[in-house]
Amino acid sequence: MSTTVETISAAARTAPAAVIVAIDGPSGTGKSSTSKAVAAHLGLSYLDTGAQYRAITWWMLNNGIDVHDAAEVATAVDKPVIVSGTDPTAPTITVDGEDAAGPIRTQEVTSKVSAVSAVPEVRARITELQRSIAASAESGIVVEGRDIGTTVLPDADLKVFLTASPEARAARRSGEIKGSDLASTKEALVKRDAADSSRKTSPLAKADDAVEVDTTELSLQQVIECVVTLVEEKRAAK
Repeated sequence: MSTTVETISAAARTAPAAVIVAIDGPSGTGKSSTSKAVAAHLGLSYLDTGAQYRAITWWMLNNGIDVHDAAEVATAVDKPVIVSGTDPTAPTITVDGEDAAGPIRTQEVTSKVSAVSAVPEVRARITELQRSIAASAESGIVVEGRDIGTTVLPDADLKVFLTASPEARAARRSGEIKGSDLASTKEALVKRDAADSSRKTSPLAKADDAVEVDTTELSLQQVIECVVTLVEEKRAAK
């Protein structure tokens, strides 16, 4: 019995401290790729909060809700059941039991998600879901989005804000979407930035205590290594 207790105690002493990492920033800065890679490397859970807003937008569109009518959106907000899988190597998202990973990435959803996300009742519903998921991640979690460090998890152990020039972000996004036009992609990104940054409820913003990382001139691997180092330093200090 004594040996078992000693073994458990030794394991507890050597196990890395659980950390909650908030990664924010606009589209095209490398948030998703960086967050998944960091979580996988460090054995943490992962949550793409943007996918949750896309999921509820997709549900609204499929169910005939006028996404530009805030009152109508607010009335329907509690109806869909959204479940996010937090394995960074294979993240999943379902809506009412249906795999929504592909459908939520359509241009139609992309063009409507800012309008739905701006509705206070939507943000309240999704924020509650996000906090619940973060709280249940025993080993820690990397949560990426636009208001994680400022609103969703203001007490996160580490907050990182990724930025990049509009040109670099547009080039990356165009590379992800075959056949897309660089100029129109840049215009769409800038338009969404404006919408997300100016909304009254939980706007896109850098937390005062966040570490800003400009990814314009960095490779994805360099960004990942930078964030991994920041997380390891935070773990060591706990």
